[in-house]
Amino acid sequence: MTLLAVPQTAIIIVAGGSGTRLGAGVPKAFVGIDQRSILRHALDGVFAAATAQVIIVAPAGYEGEAEAEAQAAAGDRMPLVRVVTGGATRHDSVAAGLAEVWADITTVLVHDAARALTPPELIDAVAAAVTPDSGVIPALAVIDTLKRVEADSVTAAVDRSVLVAAQTPQGFPRALLVAAFAAAEPGVEYTDDAQLFAASGYPVRRIEGSERAFKITTPADLERARMLLASRGPAAAIPRVGIGTDVHAFGGEGLLWLAGLEWPGETPLSGHSDGDAVAHAIVDALLGAAGLGDIGQHFGTAHPEFAGAHADVFLRRTRELLHEAGFTIGNVSVQFQANRPRFSARRAEAEAVLSAALGGAPVAVGATTTDGLGFTGRSEGISVTAVAVVFPI
Repeated sequence: MTLLAVPQTAIIIVAGGSGTRLGAGVPKAFVGIDQRSILRHALDGVFAAATAQVIIVAPAGYEGEAEAEAQAAAGDRMPLVRVVTGGATRHDSVAAGLAEVWADITTVLVHDAARALTPPELIDAVAAAVTPDSGVIPALAVIDTLKRVEADSVTAAVDRSVLVAAQTPQGFPRALLVAAFAAAEPGVEYTDDAQLFAASGYPVRRIEGSERAFKITTPADLERARMLLASRGPAAAIPRVGIGTDVHAFGGEGLLWLAGLEWPGETPLSGHSDGDAVAHAIVDALLGAAGLGDIGQHFGTAHPEFAGAHADVFLRRTRELLHEAGFTIGNVSVQFQANRPRFSARRAEAEAVLSAALGGAPVAVGATTTDGLGFTGRSEGISVTAVAVVFPI
């Protein structure tokens, strides 16, 4: 029989979500991502991290299912696991888990089962960052443009530089967390445990979070999780190829933007943004390679924030979407057909700008004419084809 060292850390896994927005007939934690449930994947991450006491807070009536998932994930660490029944609120559920923490534990992490793909390295980093007098949360910078609204009216922009998106696990010194729960005002629902902790006057610091620690709430989140898990399977090393095309007519307003560059003195292209057909074809090729839809889905007229945006905005956001889905960019090759502008003198400049926007991935751009044939030969517009290679991370 293997003797287990007494851990100094406990992890409370809150698994009481209803799953309503997933359209599931069971609590969220027991919905399958692949052949394994959300809870099982969360437990796999927890047991891949450093040894800790693990307390699963399960919905009433699902304690047996939670126990079975724990046995499958824990192996010889099963003596470290306890399953308890959750309460009517998150506060009650975490309190139920906290009551089961062993006496020798000094650090407590509170983790949402719905963040099923959280890397074990992040769990260890949170535990290591907790101090005797401060809590820790993992968080990511906010990327999207934020607006303050009243009903359907936008009233103001919000400075996103001072905002972060909080994740779990959130870590706390055990003694102060117990004190914070004891001092919590009855009837007040806190958005997370860090807010409750801070309400008692205790400091909370942040460390860098992980794109993989996203919360599975909607069917789209579930599909994202499935895609990430599929990218780790036997075909994980196989590159994926995408093809993108774009066509824009001459006749827009302002200046010509093409291949990430401004072209003074040239006729501009028309389009929802700046009409940069080279950048747009690259976006479609990358999204297609990763199975993430197309440019209209992510940047079309339903997204007015991209009106007038240039190539760097489109390409950086596309790179973020790929990274979130578990892909890195290999290389991109582009060819456009047009009589103008004369491209060869600025080829290296354009390739450098496009590559920088894609995080350094190599980009090759070629240009050709059609010997007077078709709309490009008549100088009515530009046609672009791009091919992209991406790799699962």
